[in-house]
Parts: sequence; C-alpha cells; structure tokens
Amino acid sequence: MFLKELSKKSCITITYYQNGLLQTCKGHVYNLDLQLQTLFVKNDQKKSCTIRLADIKEIH
Repeated sequence: MFLKELSKKSCITITYYQNGLLQTCKGHVYNLDLQLQTLFVKNDQKKSCTIRLADIKEIH
C-alpha cells in the first residue's frame, strides 16, 4: 500500500527504524530496488538516505 505513496513525485517524510532507533528522513524517492528491498531518498541538500522496506514504520 505504501508503494503508491513512493511513486509520487512530491516530497515525502519516512519514519523508520535504524539500529533500534526511530529515525526520520524527508526528501524525494530517486530509486526503489525491490530485489534488495531498499529505498533510496535524497533530501534538499542532495544527501542520500538508504532505507530497508521492512524497517519503514510510517510514510507521510
């Protein structure tokens, strides 16, 4: 269900777990690798963030 949100071109905010801590990443999705089940997000400062799909808690 959240794949529909990921296909939008607008800026999204993802809340996810990383090493047991709750993290937040805001930006645009630039790649979705379903084989590795990872999501790549770039923020406005062009920093990239790699998130495993299983670790995602919420998408705004």
